[in-house]
Amino acid sequence: MVSRLFPVAAVALALASAAPAHAREAAGSVAARFGDPATPMLVVAHRACHNPAPRHGLPGALSENSLAGIERCIALGVDVAEVDVRRTRDGYLVLMHDDSVDRTTDGHGKVADLSLAQIRSLHLRDNEGGADMPLTDRGVPTLEEALATAKGRILLNLDVQAGLYADTVAVVRGASQQDGVIVKQPAGTGSPVLADVAPFDAVAFMPILVGDADMPAVAERQLGGRRHPVAFELPRMTPDALPVLAAIARRGRTRLWVNTLWEGFVAGVGGDVDALRDPDAVWGRLRRSGVSVIQTDEPEALLRYLGR
Repeated sequence: MVSRLFPVAAVALALASAAPAHAREAAGSVAARFGDPATPMLVVAHRACHNPAPRHGLPGALSENSLAGIERCIALGVDVAEVDVRRTRDGYLVLMHDDSVDRTTDGHGKVADLSLAQIRSLHLRDNEGGADMPLTDRGVPTLEEALATAKGRILLNLDVQAGLYADTVAVVRGASQQDGVIVKQPAGTGSPVLADVAPFDAVAFMPILVGDADMPAVAERQLGGRRHPVAFELPRMTPDALPVLAAIARRGRTRLWVNTLWEGFVAGVGGDVDALRDPDAVWGRLRRSGVSVIQTDEPEALLRYLGR
């Protein structure tokens, strides 16, 4: 029976505890590499690995934010699986990007208006969902199930929706997974040093820089606390500020994280579709600009480009 605040699937916990030692060591080395910006480019899979991975013999799509998607990331050798967190009406945290279940499941309504039992009765659609995507036998996972699946095997980047940071970190701490997750929040010119502020001081923290021309000053401020941010995530921006931000990140021994989702977040560089045609023109250009973490919907292609 699950608890009200920390719903855990016994099967998922059993799988995590049964993970072989070499898998746990591999995940530990990923965490160490993330903390050392001198190591090579790291790969983040957006909403876990939902796209096909034909070069690994995995031609079918999987549901976004699913346990199967996390397992695929582990199989591919992805460094971080990004997943989204929302809260049900009865206080459980589940993986869901949108505020409603309509796009990704066969259900309707807002996550915050549905109980866990109601959400458990739903079926995830393939890939990024939509009415035309087929239904699967996969269900919506709880955050605890995701943590148990990932434990000792891959890092999770928790994209916390609706301001549920305290609740999310409480679940992470209850699962003893403080070293297995990255939590992020936007930081602007008026923000305190967020890595030092509860609940972010209990986990690896990454500020999302905002403020356009003020981003270098925001980055410098976020490096000024007792605790070290593991990276700076960059918003949609022009490439002009990349050299300055890369220099700040190098001095602060942290990483620059850029999204190549859709058309890409750095204007004029391109996104995933462009990278599939010419990976060096997109992913290579970002790497040469000082970016050392890329979040993508095409993790298999990025891993192949990096020679991994």
